[in-house]
Amino acid sequence: MLIHTKAIVISALKYGEADLIVKAYTLSDGLCTYMLKGVLKSKKGRFKASMFQSLTQLEIVANHRGGGKMEYLKEAKVSVSYINLHTHPVKQAMTMFLAEMLRNTIHEEGSNEPLFRYLEYSFQVLDNLDKIANFHLLFLLNLTRYLGFQPETGIQDLPVFNLLDGVFQDFSSNDYCIEGKNVVLLKSLLGTDFDALHNIKMNQTSRNDFLNMLLLYYELHIEGFRKPKSLSVLNEIFG
Repeated sequence: MLIHTKAIVISALKYGEADLIVKAYTLSDGLCTYMLKGVLKSKKGRFKASMFQSLTQLEIVANHRGGGKMEYLKEAKVSVSYINLHTHPVKQAMTMFLAEMLRNTIHEEGSNEPLFRYLEYSFQVLDNLDKIANFHLLFLLNLTRYLGFQPETGIQDLPVFNLLDGVFQDFSSNDYCIEGKNVVLLKSLLGTDFDALHNIKMNQTSRNDFLNMLLLYYELHIEGFRKPKSLSVLNEIFG
């Protein structure tokens, strides 16, 4: 079936001497995989390798067969021209980390328009922000809403957060209950948005502690989740 849709590049893997295997999250069909023949050597082809950098936003025409098969990409053009997402060293590190997180968390085919719109909006915000040290924390926290394990927000005045059940409570009931600074930060981030993120102050230690807590939260709720290899690069950049 010929599909006209928006897509966000998740990853591009070199295959052989000149081919790319591209994973993209599409508005129409969720996660799709495309084989692009000869794109790394062709100078006059329809596609340029630079179009398939992580988190690039595209408009594509593709033949989708479904069933986990490699799809056929007929046309593609960049729909959002980023200012510096792929050229600013710090944003490059952030982009690498976020793309790897998406690769490790989004596996389903099928349209999920709210998730697509969230990704589309978030990466445009990241491209325009000057201070991004805490962006990934709020991005990952918000992402849980679309992946099905958002922290319960009805009762936030309790001192303990249960990572296993995703709820606030009066006391620790298992080995995955947290309290203290991470709970304070969690409550602050749950009540903010990207525009006000700069108002939440944290140092390197508190940022790393909160990120490690978030990654454990993901690990508890996503089967087969793996910590991103790019985590060490991100920590070094913001260290």
